Amino acid sequence: MTAPAQPGPQRLTIHRPDDWHLHLRTGAMLRAVLPHSAAQLGRAIVMPNLVPPVVTAAQADAYRAEIMDALPAGSGFRPLMTAYLTDGTDPDDLEAGHKAGIFTAVKMYPAHATTNSAHGVTDLDKVAPALDRMARVGLPLLVHGEVTDQKIDIFDREAVFIDSVLPRIMDRHPDLKIVLEHITTAEGVAVVRRHGPAGRLAATITAHHLMINRSSIFAGGIRPHLYCLPIAKRETHRLALREAATSGEPWFFLGTDSAPHPVGAKETACGCAGIYTAATAIELYAQVFDEEGSLDRLEAFASLNGPAFYGLAPNADTITLERSGLTVPDILDVDGRNAVLPFRSGERLDWRLV
Repeated sequence: MTAPAQPGPQRLTIHRPDDWHLHLRTGAMLRAVLPHSAAQLGRAIVMPNLVPPVVTAAQADAYRAEIMDALPAGSGFRPLMTAYLTDGTDPDDLEAGHKAGIFTAVKMYPAHATTNSAHGVTDLDKVAPALDRMARVGLPLLVHGEVTDQKIDIFDREAVFIDSVLPRIMDRHPDLKIVLEHITTAEGVAVVRRHGPAGRLAATITAHHLMINRSSIFAGGIRPHLYCLPIAKRETHRLALREAATSGEPWFFLGTDSAPHPVGAKETACGCAGIYTAATAIELYAQVFDEEGSLDRLEAFASLNGPAFYGLAPNADTITLERSGLTVPDILDVDGRNAVLPFRSGERLDWRLV
């Protein structure tokens, strides 16, 4: 059990945060979940693993237009678009998309690593020209850091990737900036600390990986809404993530990996991986930082470190949280037929976005 939050400030004002790893989907799901993120965030790196995936600059531009059309009136939220890296990605298209202000980063999924990743990378040699071009033009690589070999235990796949695949990418492309996304292990923390000071490597950390461990998935029975990829690990790893996130070190920053799936797609014989945290994202992080006695470091993690890594200015406006608390919303209706269950739905959090 995590220790209860200690007495502290009753209100906290910080620069408006950004989310450096967010799934918004498309169509009715996009329209249902986007207002939650837009209410809290200034910007978000939007994941490209749609069906079909967002591979080209033209597809990313069209997806950005769909997001902008779905925003609530008056919202200043800005989607930052990514390309889905495949074995056949065209380096010229990446460069042109980056110069046109369409691409902020490129996402690498090892093939079949997670939801909608069947088109992912099968051979690092095949994407080497794209990675070389990205390094030259300053386009960061975002990595789902797991191996996909079914002989490797699912709880070890991140550590094996860090040991065997990540060094190959970093050695071959020394000028490429890399974000190791949604780290879940002490090994992930260690490798980022090793290379972070040189500006080559950073990591996002999700709220749910700060709050659950692998035992949580089986507490009292199978809990499909806590199944995500990378899967939650042992308690020792969760504690390492909490220490890293609240350390104030600039190479760790907020990335929710909020991933909405209909309840029916989660509660089924072969359920989808993904946890929807966007409904109360900043409140969840505030809960963790409060429990760790590190509320004074929340702004760096949520609002400053990410922009610094990407070479952007922090958001000019602010948000305010207060210790009046809230109850996490219940099921979110999508289109009258499908619904999404937010993480910790019905539970009480100590902080509330004013």
